[in-house]
Amino acid sequence: MEQPRFVPPFEPLNKSDESRRALRKAVKMRAHLRDRGQTKFEIDVLDLSASGFRAETSFTLWPGTVVWLTLPGLAALEAVVAWRDKLKYGCAFAKPLHPAVFDHIVALSQR
Repeated sequence: MEQPRFVPPFEPLNKSDESRRALRKAVKMRAHLRDRGQTKFEIDVLDLSASGFRAETSFTLWPGTVVWLTLPGLAALEAVVAWRDKLKYGCAFAKPLHPAVFDHIVALSQR
């Protein structure tokens, strides 16, 4: 009898998506981002996963920059800018979010 084949949660669209295995949720929330230079500015968080987030801001950031994301009612979360496309940014958390924290943030965004 043939063993069932493991199927990942989704098939990547292309090679650049292969590392994106975490569940992503669309969110819409204002937050603050701070860089090492202590510059603090507002961003719009567009989607979130346990391993990172996508945001939009007019402030210029460069891939490799270490930042801290502050969401309402939560401690700052360390992340690094992974990519930039005009005003949109993808950032990876230094430590993945605990599932309960992820669910809490998603619930906050739906209020």
